[in-house]
Amino acid sequence: MRSRTLEIGCFGVHYFSSSGSFMSHPLNHYVFKAGKQKHSTGGKAGHRHAVKTVTLLCALISANSALAKAEAYQFNISAGNLSTALNKLAETANVDLSYPAEVAKDLKSNGLKGSYTIEQALHHLLQGSGLNYRLAGDSSITVERAAATAAKSHEDTMPAVTVTAPTGYEADDPYNPDYSLPNASTATKTDTPIMETPFSIQVVPKQVLEDVQAIRSTDALDYVSGIFRASGSGDFFDWTTRRGFNNFPLGDYRDGMPWPLGGGLVGGRDLANTERVETLKGPASLLYGMAVPGGIVNYVTKKPLATPYYSLQQQFGSYDFYRTTLDATGPINDDKSLLYRFNLAYKSANSFRDMVNSDRVLVAPTVTWNISPRTQVNFELEYDTGHVVFDRGIPAIFQGTRPADLPRSRFLGEANPPSEYENLMVGVNWSHAFNDNWTFSHRFNALYFGLEQIASTQTMINPSTINRFVAHSTNGLEDQALYFNSVNLAGHFETWGLKHTLLLGGDYYRKSLDNFKASFTGSNTNIYDPVYLGPSIAQGTPTLNLKSGNDWFGLYFQDQIKLPFNLSMLAGFRYDSAESSVTVNNGKPNKSPRQDSLTPRGGLVWQPIPELSLYGSYSENFTGINSAGFGGSVLPPETAQQWELGAKTELFDKRFLATVAWYDLTKQNIAVFNGFTGFNETIGEARSAGLEVDAKGEILPGWNMIASYAYTPDALVTQGNPNEINNRLRGVPRHGGSLFTSYEFQTGALQGFKLGGGTVIRSSQHTDPTATTAILPGYATVNLLAGYSWKIGGSKLTTQFNVNNLLDKAFYPTSFGRDSIEVGAPRTFMGSVRIEY
Repeated sequence: MRSRTLEIGCFGVHYFSSSGSFMSHPLNHYVFKAGKQKHSTGGKAGHRHAVKTVTLLCALISANSALAKAEAYQFNISAGNLSTALNKLAETANVDLSYPAEVAKDLKSNGLKGSYTIEQALHHLLQGSGLNYRLAGDSSITVERAAATAAKSHEDTMPAVTVTAPTGYEADDPYNPDYSLPNASTATKTDTPIMETPFSIQVVPKQVLEDVQAIRSTDALDYVSGIFRASGSGDFFDWTTRRGFNNFPLGDYRDGMPWPLGGGLVGGRDLANTERVETLKGPASLLYGMAVPGGIVNYVTKKPLATPYYSLQQQFGSYDFYRTTLDATGPINDDKSLLYRFNLAYKSANSFRDMVNSDRVLVAPTVTWNISPRTQVNFELEYDTGHVVFDRGIPAIFQGTRPADLPRSRFLGEANPPSEYENLMVGVNWSHAFNDNWTFSHRFNALYFGLEQIASTQTMINPSTINRFVAHSTNGLEDQALYFNSVNLAGHFETWGLKHTLLLGGDYYRKSLDNFKASFTGSNTNIYDPVYLGPSIAQGTPTLNLKSGNDWFGLYFQDQIKLPFNLSMLAGFRYDSAESSVTVNNGKPNKSPRQDSLTPRGGLVWQPIPELSLYGSYSENFTGINSAGFGGSVLPPETAQQWELGAKTELFDKRFLATVAWYDLTKQNIAVFNGFTGFNETIGEARSAGLEVDAKGEILPGWNMIASYAYTPDALVTQGNPNEINNRLRGVPRHGGSLFTSYEFQTGALQGFKLGGGTVIRSSQHTDPTATTAILPGYATVNLLAGYSWKIGGSKLTTQFNVNNLLDKAFYPTSFGRDSIEVGAPRTFMGSVRIEY
């Protein structure tokens, strides 16, 4: 005799039989149980009678338990068995849900958290499982195998599937609260799990950007190990030092496109349309060519979504800071083949620094055209304009090693008139999947940059006086342009049982600068009682007319191979051909000989268990475009080599990720600014080596954290000028760390209330790799967060309050030489109100 167990309740009827079938019919909250009975006709009838009776009773108690497909429910489903997750969904939404037990056997779910309709929730839970669902009438749902497998015998069982998403949220879901994302494309240009990548790659997701109220890119990069602020010019630039080396003059990347051009876009980068910030540590020449060896930062922008979403945020803070942002996305037509996203930002701010202020407007529309399930085209535009005051900070005391004792508000440059900038980017990228294994993609971008700039350098000439060298430079929007093309062919195939992910690609980069004019004015001023020149500095006759051009062509090959014994290998190489020219005052062009290079990289990953990866890699870097030297000469290209060993662990169902990496990086032909000549020069060779630790993710439900630490004992000049050898590189603290953590109450009267805080810590750092260097003292700043979110109809309203530098610590985060030391902001407050729907 076979037996069965029947449990009947107003949470549901759960029916198991020895034949393996399973039914779940949620009803209400009263529970009735029927014990084991013999398998007979009368037993079946008894069960059916009991089910009908209790079903009728519970229907009378809760007449509104019918399926409401359009209603959103708040789900909190833990990761684990898929059957358990489906049962929890049925109970939460009070729906009838049925499926044969064998179709969900051994399948896992990574859970679901947030507000979803029933169909949205099912889509997330079943994603990657090989199962589908259908509505059966108006009040029940049936889960079954997808059509491709439905014809198989009922005795077949589905294999276990691991879904890559750490929770029920998609990576680009506007409501995604995750501090950790499992995948990143920057390191490989393929959507590869970070655990399978033999390099240190860190992702700062949208939720972290929102919690710290990041405005500048450096606000996000403070929480990545081995990356330190390096601009020394306030809001003017957003340069950083990575693994010992500055990203000047090459800038960073926007969705894989070189950004900004030249030595940096004035005003830095506004993060209003940034989805997340991905950093790849170490040489990245293989895929990007034009990259500094310390690593690249790639800003992944917000893409159009098929589900409508709208957000309006107002921020306000100390020193008359105001910023308004708008984010809107959704389908344009009924079949959702046309999607749009529109981001807008306006900022107006004064500063704790005298005479320093800024404003900007960013407009960034994007349209996606889904021509077919396999073909997609994206059109994008980004327009950014505003004004900013160039602030070189303060000098070190005369012939001393410490910053001058000046008020934090003391400004020594020129602010009238301010620098005006205008940037315009237009682009199109498209992709076509030939089949499930092979995809071709192409990207074209054009970036135009106009500027009227007032900038100064300063040199301390006695204990109270600096010499200011003020430059007024201009070029029109049409005078400076960057064009970038890239093509990629990515495919998956097998050879002798080994799985390959192959990438073949090429890119072409061209930058031109025409009609760049500049005039110069010199003056001395007392740092304790400065005198300003005013608008007259913008009226001088230009004495410099500069033209420059860069051409760069590259081809690359990369193969990722799955090997036996849980090993993965990555190997590839790149061929580069680069040329540069500089023309001063319409004279004879200074051309560099065409530089050709073959650059390899490779790595190996071993995952003894899914939660642990051990890796090692070797990479080389080639920077064919270096900066200009004395008299407009073109400096020789930079090269670099790096060894890296590390370990990664992914815990709590992929909600927490930690990386430990040791690296040894050597760079040749480093361009360093010489304050005496006013031009860059190469110093031969430098070496940086150290240990980095990064950890981020969800520790407990509602409790998130992101933390980093870098120990850099070696960051030294090894070859070059005699007074530089064995001296420490600029802006590289021996110890640097950060932590930010937040907790959001999940239940009870405080549900939606969030508290958080953290710290940024740096040990002392040098202003120059020379014997006359000044030393910036170490510091630690403390930051706090408080916020509250609640539902208003179909909308979500979030209020937030941040305090930065809570203890009002006086500090100097970075420098651009001993006479250009940036002053850290005092205690500041930032409030925010955001409505989303």
